Amino acid sequence: MTQDVGTQAQPGALTRRAVPAVIVVAGAAAGFVVGKGHDEAGTGPGANANSPGGADAAGGGGTQLATLDEVPAGGGVVLSNGIVLTKSAAGDVKGFSAVCTHQGCNVSEVADGTINCPCHGSKFDVATGAPVAGPAGSPLEPVNVTVRDNAVFAA
Repeated sequence: MTQDVGTQAQPGALTRRAVPAVIVVAGAAAGFVVGKGHDEAGTGPGANANSPGGADAAGGGGTQLATLDEVPAGGGVVLSNGIVLTKSAAGDVKGFSAVCTHQGCNVSEVADGTINCPCHGSKFDVATGAPVAGPAGSPLEPVNVTVRDNAVFAA
């Protein structure tokens, strides 16, 4: 009697059925690691806001992000370059990353005193970037901005 060893899997070898499962598990693990890193992102050093006439207002340089008129008082605007600008009723402007700290989606709007993420419902305070609702546990990353000549610049 002969034995056909060519059709038996070698010990430790992956079968045709196991390969897709391994790919799914590896992808899920990579997604978890990336998402976990976003959730635990810290806040950057330094202040992120300058009011009109502030210490950095006299400085030069930086890329213009918007005019002051484009950022509504008591609200804000999500820019296409991944920055959220907010402005208090007193005119203080702040910048934040548009990347939600929960799982890396981009926030989509500023409304009713919060910066809102459409993916899982996280909401962040317009003045501080701190999470106020949803699964995000960390604040939005601050972005240094400067106000000068009726415009907001990346610092």
